[in-house]
This record gives sequence, structure tokens and C-alpha cells, in this order.
Amino acid sequence: MRGDVHTVDPKVFEACLEYTRALFAPEDDVLRALREEIRRRGFPEIYVSPEEGRLLQMLVCAVGAATVVEIGTLAGYSALWMARALPPGGRLITIEKEPRYAALAREFVRKAGLDGIVDVRVGVALEVLEDVGRAGPFDAFFIDADKVNYPKYLEWGLAHVRRGGLIMADNAYWGGAVANPEVRDPETAAIREYNERAARDPRLTSIVIPIRDGIAVSVMTR
Repeated sequence: MRGDVHTVDPKVFEACLEYTRALFAPEDDVLRALREEIRRRGFPEIYVSPEEGRLLQMLVCAVGAATVVEIGTLAGYSALWMARALPPGGRLITIEKEPRYAALAREFVRKAGLDGIVDVRVGVALEVLEDVGRAGPFDAFFIDADKVNYPKYLEWGLAHVRRGGLIMADNAYWGGAVANPEVRDPETAAIREYNERAARDPRLTSIVIPIRDGIAVSVMTR
């Protein structure tokens, strides 16, 4: 039966992914140009996929978010997706450690007409978050930065995201390493800790959405 398939042919899965991307997450000229510029400059191509961008956008919209914090801007691809879900007067603060990446993000924020909405800040995330936190509480927090600090980022989110708001973290599967008990490197251990705490903290209702490398999504329920 079609509704009771336990294994999916990789070719079929990829076809479904392309179908989803084309139908639900088409990129506009700015998003396409940004990806091309990242490649042209030789920057890491580690931004979210279009379907992940649409998911983040939908989640931000679903909770009526007006204030969003992101760590791990890279060149601003995910920030553009999320910022487009914000209402008039909304604001997205995104933090990037590498000045070259932040400069490109600012360039494309302007091209997207979002320079009054997206605030790109440069610095070490945990340090910048200390200052950012004074403007909270926030409606949503997206984590896509250095993996070893994921548990610390979760702590920040618990302290600065409002009840009913979202804490979201990319790479929750870490290439499948989290499911392999023999893998014990610091990054995998940190993501495991993040996932376990998100699953068990009584203030959160959480799940990992199995899209690409997994996005852990938590709602602040207390």
C-alpha cells in the first residue's frame, strides 16, 4: 500500500525533494544570486536548502514572530527567508563571526530590500548574545553556528525566547552521527546533548523535523 512504505528508493526520495522544492520553495532572483555569489567567492556552501528556508519562514510566520535572532549568518541566505515572514516593524538580528561573510550578507540584505529589517552583527556568538539579550524576549531563535556550543545556545534561548516562541537548531542529525553511539567527538556529543535536553526539558515541546540534516524545533510552552 502506498501509505505503508517502510523504505524509500533514494531516486524516488530525491524526485520528491525536487518536487517539493519547485512547488513550495521556489527561489527568487536574489536568493539564486546569493547562492551563486557564495560559490563565486569560494565561501563555504553550508547554508540551508530552499525547502529548509521555506520551513523556517513558515514556522516564523506560524507563531506570529516579529523579533527573531539567528546565529550563524554565513552570507544571509536563511536570514532572507525568515525576514520575509516578519510583519511591518519586525526585526531579525543575525550574528556572524567572519567579517567577509557578514559583508556579503549586508550586501544582499540591501538587494532584497530588507536593510531596515535585518541587522547583521559581527562577533563571537556567545559574546554578542549577551548584548542582544537585553532587547528580549524574542519570538524565535535559530541556531546554525559552531556545534560544540549548541547546549549553551539552548540555555540562551530558554532565557530569552517568550512563551509560545520557537527555538530551532539546524544539523540535529549531524550526518547521522548522533544515532551512532560509537561516534563520540565533541561536536557530535554537543548536538546529542542539545537534542536530549530539548526533548526532556519540561519548558519545551520539541521534535526533530527530518528535512535534510534535521532541524530540531522546540516551542516554549512554559
